[in-house]
Amino acid sequence: MLGIIPAAGAGQRIQPLGCSKELLPVGSRVIEGVERPKAVAEYLVERMIASGVEQICFVISAEKTDIVRYFAEREYAAQIFYAVQPEPLGLCDAVFRAEPFARHGDRVLIGLPDTVWFPENAFSPALESGSDLDLVLFPVTNPAAFDSVIADDSGRVERVEVKSRDAASCWIWGALTMTSRALHHLKLLWEARHRQDEYLGHLLNAYIAAGNQVTATRSGELYMDVGTLEGYRVAQDFLRRSPVATVRDAA
Repeated sequence: MLGIIPAAGAGQRIQPLGCSKELLPVGSRVIEGVERPKAVAEYLVERMIASGVEQICFVISAEKTDIVRYFAEREYAAQIFYAVQPEPLGLCDAVFRAEPFARHGDRVLIGLPDTVWFPENAFSPALESGSDLDLVLFPVTNPAAFDSVIADDSGRVERVEVKSRDAASCWIWGALTMTSRALHHLKLLWEARHRQDEYLGHLLNAYIAAGNQVTATRSGELYMDVGTLEGYRVAQDFLRRSPVATVRDAA
């Protein structure tokens, strides 16, 4: 199983920074008895590995060599490798940079590295659903800042509302699971649409309109976007108070 982490964005909402936004310290871990900062992207890496991912592809820009250096300093229970997005052409372009590596696998997990969410096993119900493409949903108070998902009682997705001021749902997708075949079909559709879709929500709507089924699993409880200053503060405060804030690590 492959994990794809699109991490090529410039992080303009929280600039200026002295490092890639994916390496912002949020919470901590204890290593050999010493408390150390924990990079925000590590939360997603850990959740993917716990879900059974054996390989993780970070999609980065040429300037983000600090991500390579950071993750090279520790051992993980998955192989971490990198693909490069030469130009900042949006989330769809970033995700599909990793698509060739998924063709020989079974399932793919996709998440955003500047977020922290709970429960830690939120991927599991989506994987158990057996759906070809499932959106992992989280409730938020400000759905207009995200992609809100409209789904019926059976979990079948009707549409995705991309950063809509009048969002009809407080449930947003925070991660995705899909088969490698579904990822390939998404890429073919994106190319057939002349790669015009920057946001994944728009492409998912086109995918649904073409007769494909997308399901959603409401397994999330808390979603924090660390890509904004306010979100960063919220995550820091939460992890400082929470018993899950400090992770013991023998590495």
